[in-house]
Amino acid sequence: MRTCTFKSIRHTPCSRPDRSRYAGSMPPDQNSPAAASASRARPSGQPGVGTQILGLLAFLAASALVAGLGGLATGNNVDGWYATADKAPWSPPNWVFGPVWTLLYTAMAVAAWLVWRRQAEGTRPALTAYAVQLVLNLLWTPAFFGLYPLLGTPALWIAFVIIVALAVAVSVTIVRFGPISRTAGLLLLPYLAWIVFASSLNLWMALHN
Repeated sequence: MRTCTFKSIRHTPCSRPDRSRYAGSMPPDQNSPAAASASRARPSGQPGVGTQILGLLAFLAASALVAGLGGLATGNNVDGWYATADKAPWSPPNWVFGPVWTLLYTAMAVAAWLVWRRQAEGTRPALTAYAVQLVLNLLWTPAFFGLYPLLGTPALWIAFVIIVALAVAVSVTIVRFGPISRTAGLLLLPYLAWIVFASSLNLWMALHN
């Protein structure tokens, strides 16, 4: 009995785990601690750090372009017809507009960047709404300042229609941004408040000029 047991043990081949079956089941880089930590640090689908920096610069450049083109329309008219126009009693001094718009353009660019970098399900329609309001923002300045010497009061009413549409577009953008990035939605609230305030200035001038 002892001999049989010995022979059976002796002639039974040793079984070792077949590591080849597991070697190709997962890429080696996914098994490494560095890859695991990188996966945890960057959510799936989110752009890399370099791409995010370029994206932020692109959004800032778009805001700067809109601001610069608007400055061309206001340059010759602020000290022209606008200086002698009948303005609302609550209209701030001219020097206030520059710093306020600089902060608002920067905030809206950062808000759009925060939404873009998330790459969430609603990112595309949210950024489409943002692009629409940016175009309306660009159109308002030349309509208000540039067309008045040509059309007179009708130019101010055209500008008023544009700025009301701008307020609606910004509201839609905030609604779209909020679920993706709460910070992005909050960053646009001062912008919307300023647009509403500017609408009141525009309406007064359309009624009294």
